Amino acid sequence: MTATAPSSPPRAALVSVRPGAIVLARHGEPALSRKCYLTSDQYRDWWAKYEVGGLRAGQTPPPELLATAEGAGAIYASTRPRAQETAAAICAGREVMSDALFIEAPLPPPRFPAWFKLPPKYWGVVARIWWHAFNHHEGQETRAEAEARSEAAARALIARAESGQDVLVLAHGYFNHMVGRRLRADGWDLVHNQGFKYWSQRRYEKR
Repeated sequence: MTATAPSSPPRAALVSVRPGAIVLARHGEPALSRKCYLTSDQYRDWWAKYEVGGLRAGQTPPPELLATAEGAGAIYASTRPRAQETAAAICAGREVMSDALFIEAPLPPPRFPAWFKLPPKYWGVVARIWWHAFNHHEGQETRAEAEARSEAAARALIARAESGQDVLVLAHGYFNHMVGRRLRADGWDLVHNQGFKYWSQRRYEKR
């Protein structure tokens, strides 16, 4: 009588894990007032204070962003104080991974005559145009360097989302835009868009 070899156990079927969403959120409203008119040199000082300042007191995070944070499997925050305080306000003691990879791209303004004054909001637009179109960086991060950083940030977020977890990033308006543009180039759709206001979020999902 011929012995029958025991059959090998069936191999587990490979299950494809759908990537989680990537949500890029902007920090809350900073304490530093924008209700002023400044020269280009004054704006340079104003921006330096903005970079090290925190949030205006008394703000309540929107419920939708709180829900996004609750459902996220991983939460990242820029190392700037305004992003750190935003994370503390919405994450209810959960682990937040702080990373300078997500800080804002610089905003050095071009030098204009002292009689020419603008509110900080409009100096930001002027400085961004000069930085983006004319590579005006005054020894800070260049547009090319920021684009390379945004690509590295997108790769890191995609790698985390591929485990199936939703990923939330608490960072800054323009750099979030740069990362989002990189995500879309890599096949991620912008499925929910609250724009670039404070506490807003933009949700990307893999096609």
